[in-house]
Amino acid sequence: MVLWVFGYGSLIWNPGFDFDEKIVGFIKDYRRVFDLACIDHRGTPENPARTCTLEAKKGAVCWGTAYCVRGDREKERAAMKYLERRECEYDQKTSVDFYKEEDLLRPAVTGVLVFTSTPDKKASKYYLGPAPLEETARQIATAHGPCGNNRDYLFLLEKALFNIGHQDDCVIELANEVRKIIGSLKGTGVVSYVRKDTPSFMRIHHWMGQWPLRDLCGRMNGKVWSALRSVQDVIQWSMWRKNINHSFTQKIRPEPI
Repeated sequence: MVLWVFGYGSLIWNPGFDFDEKIVGFIKDYRRVFDLACIDHRGTPENPARTCTLEAKKGAVCWGTAYCVRGDREKERAAMKYLERRECEYDQKTSVDFYKEEDLLRPAVTGVLVFTSTPDKKASKYYLGPAPLEETARQIATAHGPCGNNRDYLFLLEKALFNIGHQDDCVIELANEVRKIIGSLKGTGVVSYVRKDTPSFMRIHHWMGQWPLRDLCGRMNGKVWSALRSVQDVIQWSMWRKNINHSFTQKIRPEPI
């Protein structure tokens, strides 16, 4: 028996079950959104966290990792039992094709299992639906539960996507909005400050190495960030990932992780 599972949230950095193979790749016609409530891990019923689910969107791609479990039926059953308990907020199991960067047209694996939720508040008690960026960020910045803070989940996802070489613009934008809100809640007035070992800092530092980064970090806004992302998008990741420079010594306010 062979079981393939696609991870697009915390499964990327913390699968939690025994697997035999892991592949980085993507699925088509879905995008990652923070529309699902978590009330027992990183949130509570009174103050639910927002975690990832998938939203169908033609032409979209969602990067993540696919895990393969090979062996007898008992091994597969154990993995599924763990996943169903962990992913209890998701009310659907969807079968998808999984692609690798080397071949964008032909799937590397078919019939890959992915946990999703019904985008209907009546059908799924955990579905929150979309919300404006600032509202979503404020909820993530303040929610916490037995397993930790909601913001930790977001920052770990941002870092995990950076580590596999395929970042998500929406995750980056949301993470910086959360940092902004955390700063304002602490009365610091911090706007999009990032720690030196985070994806956001490393990307900016490399490309803007000749710019006055001291000033840039101090007044980051949506328009500047969009411009930086546009520059990065036209350059292949592999051209600069190996050359990230960590020598910048300007004091940066750390993330509250």
